[in-house]
This record gives sequence, structure tokens and C-alpha cells, in this order.
Amino acid sequence: MNIYIFIIISYFALVILISFLTKKMASRSTSDFLVAGRNLGVIVCAVVVAAEWLGGMSTIGVSEQAFNTGTLRPILYNIATATGMIIIGFTVASHYRKKDVHTVSEMLKFLFGDNARTVSAIAFLLAYITLAYVQLQTCAGLFGPLLGLDWTTSILISSVIITLYTYIGGMHALAITGVIHVVVMFIGIGIATFIGMDKVGGFAELQSSLMATGAPENFYNPFSGGMSKAFSLLLGGILGGMAGQASIQPIFAAKNAITAKRAAIVSSLIIAPFGIMIAFLGLIAKTGKFFEVSSITNPKMVLSTLLTTPEFIHPVLGGLALAGVLAAILSTVGPVNFAIVTIATKDIYQGIIHKKVDDKKLLKTAKNMVLLVNVITIPLAIFIHGAILEAAYVSYAIRAIGAIVIILGIYKRNWITSTGVVLAFIGGTITIFVCILANKMGWFSVDKTYGAIISAVIFILIGNLWEKSR
Repeated sequence: MNIYIFIIISYFALVILISFLTKKMASRSTSDFLVAGRNLGVIVCAVVVAAEWLGGMSTIGVSEQAFNTGTLRPILYNIATATGMIIIGFTVASHYRKKDVHTVSEMLKFLFGDNARTVSAIAFLLAYITLAYVQLQTCAGLFGPLLGLDWTTSILISSVIITLYTYIGGMHALAITGVIHVVVMFIGIGIATFIGMDKVGGFAELQSSLMATGAPENFYNPFSGGMSKAFSLLLGGILGGMAGQASIQPIFAAKNAITAKRAAIVSSLIIAPFGIMIAFLGLIAKTGKFFEVSSITNPKMVLSTLLTTPEFIHPVLGGLALAGVLAAILSTVGPVNFAIVTIATKDIYQGIIHKKVDDKKLLKTAKNMVLLVNVITIPLAIFIHGAILEAAYVSYAIRAIGAIVIILGIYKRNWITSTGVVLAFIGGTITIFVCILANKMGWFSVDKTYGAIISAVIFILIGNLWEKSR
């Protein structure tokens, strides 16, 4: 058994062991299972929030885009999310925590009523199922080739591990392993980035090597793809976080409102630097100094290929860096799947199907939902292919609609009606997929985030006019 396989298997075993150790805490009540008894302090809460963002998109996705474009453009993903968490800290975080809610849709119920909760829950489920299968692909894409497994087998094994991880320990397991994940990922990726920059000869030599491959001279400019595209990414990241169940759920689990606010702000200090390191590793791979670039048939494999190349990094350190990537992926896969479980349990099952369900039955339902989520995401992960960050921004666009509605509901309640909320989610979500289809068919080109935001505003206005006319 080589060092890479040993480290990956050992890390998987550690995560599952921690889940077993937290099983008792997660089995006491639905609140314990879903929001860790609302007992997280600032540091743990901030780390778990950050860990949710530092997943497959921040590793496989960012390195893939950096390698493809030869630029630092992908760091906008982390910059946007870090900025978003600062804004969340100063705006909605304390409001979420004061309401003692479990989901974003539950918050919308307090603001706009049952219909808003139901429609938003369905939209958020769609958003997070998209995100879940993408995260499952990143997990399989990392360790599958290292173990010599085909794509389908890699997906199935990844799904089994993720199911155990979330089913047994709930939010307690996600909190404890989240702290471990962040420590491992910063140590592993930090060492790899330092070694890489030293071996390519520093920033100036990296620029020279990239230009020789056809990369633009201003590769270091994250806005090199155009301001419209950059602003779309920033807007999606900032707004997507405000209504992002997976990133907000640790805030629901904070001890109190002030803890929730501080944790959101502190998390930004963890999110931004990590994405920058990963992007540089993608660019280092692009130079072709350590392996033949033409050998990369799947850009999703760039990071794992670089970290398992002895000419680039010693196998032990490369294994540590791979553990960091795996930690990043697992730190997001768990919360994303758990977000679907929480929405399905609280908003769909308890909110619509069985409103008077007792806590014991609800806890059992939540655990069963963990199994159902993985059954749904497995075929999606196997058969749907595409750029990771592009797929992820479908989720962000839907959540951007939620962010607009939440902000108006908290700060400008007289500007929006319940009908406007319902129409915004229905019309905005349909618009996202119309934009995707139109771009593919060549009918017209409108970014899905812009389409979601503009249509949401229009439908909110229509809803307002409808209510007034009645």
C-alpha cells in the first residue's frame, strides 16, 4: 500500500470514528442532531462555517479553473464568499439566531407565512441537491484514481462514507470534524503551496512560465475575464451565503446572537486565504514543469496529479496535502447533505406532511433522510458532467433569490408581500434554467445569477401590485 492510499484510508477512518464517538450526543433530540443543541462557541462555529465553504469548489473547482484559464480568476469564488460572510455577520446572522430556527425557510415562515416557507423549501432543496452531487463528484474525483477505481465505484464508496459520516453523529460530528478538517487542510495545502512557489522560482518566474503556455500577461488579475463575469461571481457568492442553509446552519447552532455574528465575521479570515493557495497550485501545474500538461484529460484531476508527482513534492508531504484536499471536500460534503436533510425534515415533513409529529419520530425521519439524500445524489453524480464551479453557481443563483427576500423581510418589510415572495422563488428559479438552456442553445446570453436577481425583483413587484389590487 503506497503512502497516498494509506493516508486517505486513515483519514476516512478518523472521520467515521469521530462520528461514532458523537453518536450519543446526536441521539438525544432532533435539536441535538440538527443544530448541536445550539451550543457552539465563536471559534468552533466560525471554523464550521468556513469549512462548509472550503470544499470541492474551493479545491478541485478552483484548481480546475485556474489550470484551464491560466489566471487567478477563480479566487473570486473565495473572495466573494468571504465578503458575504462579513456582510452576513453585520446583518442577518443575529436575526437568524434570535428566532431559534432550523432552516432559512423556517425564517421565511416567520416573516411571510406558510406559503413562503413551502415554495422556498422546494427551491432550496433543488439548489442543494445540485450542490450535493457536485460535492460527491469532487470526493470521488480525488481518491478514486489514486485507488485505481472506476468513476461509478468511486461515487458509490464516497456516498457510503458520507452517509455514515452524517447519519451517525449529526451536527456534533460535523462541528468536531470541521475543526480537524480546517487544521489539516491549511497545513497540507500551505506546505504544498510554499514548496511549489519555491520550485517554480517565485512569482516573476511563474508569470513567465505561464505566458509561455499562452496564459494572459495579467494572469494575476482576478477580473481578467471581464467585469460583468466577475461581478456575477461576486454577487452570487455574497448573496448565496445569506440564504445558504449549509453555511447558515452552524450559525443556527451558535450559543447566542452575538456569537452568531462574530462567528460569521471570523469565518471570512479562514475562507479567503485558502482559495488563493489552491489557485496558485493550479497555476503551478499549468506551467508543465512537473508533468506533461497534455496528459491531463480531465482538469478535475489537476490537483491530485500535481500532489502525487514526486518531482514536485515528496510523497509524505504530498500525502499530507492530499489529506488537506480530502479534508476540504469532506468538510463541505457533510454540511451540504445535512442541509438537504434539515430542509426535508423540518420544512417538508414537519412543515407540510406531519405538522404534529413528536420529536422521537422527527429524529428518526431526519436520519432516514440522510439515506434518501444519498440515494438521490448517486445517479446525478454518476451521469451529469460539467465544470464544478459552473454547476455550483446554479445553487448560488437560487440562494440569491432567498437573500433578496430575507433582506427585504428583515429590513424593509413594507416593500415586499407574501405573494411577491412566492412568485420570486417560482419565477426566479425557472429563469435560472431558462438562462442555462438559452446559453447552451445560443438563443441569447444572460448570466444565470443576473437572470435570477432581475427576475426575482420583477416578480416581487408583480406580487406587490397583485396584493394591492386585491
